[in-house]
Amino acid sequence: MKKEFRELLNEKGRKDFPKVLLAAAECAPLSKTGGLADVVGTLPKSLMALGMDARVITPYHRCIKEKYASSVEHMFHFYVDLGWRHQYAGIEKLTLDGVTVYLVDSEYYFGDKIYRGGQPEIEQYAFFCRAVMDALPNLGFEPEILHCNDWHTALLPMLAKTQYNYDRRGSMKFLLTIHNIAFQGWCGFDSASDLLGIDSRYYTPEFMELNGCADFLKAGCVFADRINTVSPNYAEEIKMPYYAEGLEGILNARAHELSGIVNGIDKDFFNARTDAFIPAHFDRGHLGGKAKCKTALQEQMGLEVRDDVPIVAMVTRMTEQKGFDLVAAMIDELMNTRDMQFMLLGSGDKKFEDFMRGAEARYKGRLASYIGYNEALAHLVYAGSDFLLMPSRFEPCGLSQMIAMRYGCLPIVRETGGLKDTVRPDNKVYEGNGFSFANYNAHEMRDTVYYALGCFYDKERMRALINRAMSTDFGFELSAQEYAKLFICMI
Repeated sequence: MKKEFRELLNEKGRKDFPKVLLAAAECAPLSKTGGLADVVGTLPKSLMALGMDARVITPYHRCIKEKYASSVEHMFHFYVDLGWRHQYAGIEKLTLDGVTVYLVDSEYYFGDKIYRGGQPEIEQYAFFCRAVMDALPNLGFEPEILHCNDWHTALLPMLAKTQYNYDRRGSMKFLLTIHNIAFQGWCGFDSASDLLGIDSRYYTPEFMELNGCADFLKAGCVFADRINTVSPNYAEEIKMPYYAEGLEGILNARAHELSGIVNGIDKDFFNARTDAFIPAHFDRGHLGGKAKCKTALQEQMGLEVRDDVPIVAMVTRMTEQKGFDLVAAMIDELMNTRDMQFMLLGSGDKKFEDFMRGAEARYKGRLASYIGYNEALAHLVYAGSDFLLMPSRFEPCGLSQMIAMRYGCLPIVRETGGLKDTVRPDNKVYEGNGFSFANYNAHEMRDTVYYALGCFYDKERMRALINRAMSTDFGFELSAQEYAKLFICMI
């Protein structure tokens, strides 16, 4: 154990780390729709490497059963009452990469999509929260801290402190991590009362009411012992009305208990020296393999095979949150004024998907799009492209810019959330690992892309930029150390 952890624990009169249980709707590689799953899948491993007993509890989704059913161990079952509903809940146990994962089984709620949307999704995760609380006494594991993630588990601290405060469940400490404040879990008060028996006295702005609705995430912000989010800059941004989605009041009131920790990435999985998805390996200072990956990407996607033209890529959801309206406004000007290629991998709003199909037809051989997601292609895009464009309206943390840098693909980002925390702009002084612009403005984005494209032809500068990008450490070990300190401070 590191000296700084020993000293923190000694201040608390302890010798050991607290035991932590992470609760989340998804957990990679078992179930995944986004970055939340990567965090929940990677953080426990990194915490265990520090000496902490960290485990996970997550729904036993259909996608998990299809792949891991033969590996799980049935522990026990019980029935969960949600108003008039009386539903089976099984607890299965799986050990994956040394991490114990408890799976909450319910074919009724988790036999289909991870997120059902609307009221069905509210009921899904109301069930999950109730099942977690009811399962805790029989897990054979007594966590001191329950780490909740996003609105799907944000009701856990409220339930513990209002309905389970008669035993040790009510005395646990709760950390709520906000991965994306735009999603809060809204429903009518009658629905919240029906599903979970929440007393009507909590349907006020002081507790869980927001804009006339019961707000699950707000309840978590009120009742959790500590709140954090996935980058220090985003922790500051969500105290402002523009970013807070209505929660600026409670977040400012609890500003002294709000912090940000940048997410990390799995450096073994995203590693240009060993990646099984790419046709040639490389490392900083030895970039011959990157040139081969560029050729392979151009061949696979029908782009002209040229090593003297820069490739600007996006691996993204095609939504306005990700800045795609800026891209749509500027792509023709960029393609018509610069000798460049553009590669997109992603899906999203139909209007943007259709726009990209049209752009591909207009700039055949110079612009290519893959509408959907393909893991192997994503790795090749990072390895074969020169620049990654992320002009997000808001971005709590962002992982793509970190992954891109591991492959010497230089990020061009808007200075928001975790993008500002992780990308050091090389716009004015030659010491950065990417490029950035401040305002959500299409012309500012265009000018920054122009600047980056200009750097492409300065080979010495590009080599230095790529070296700095590939040298930046985004391993989850650093994030885990910050979480460990936070957990110690909570006990």
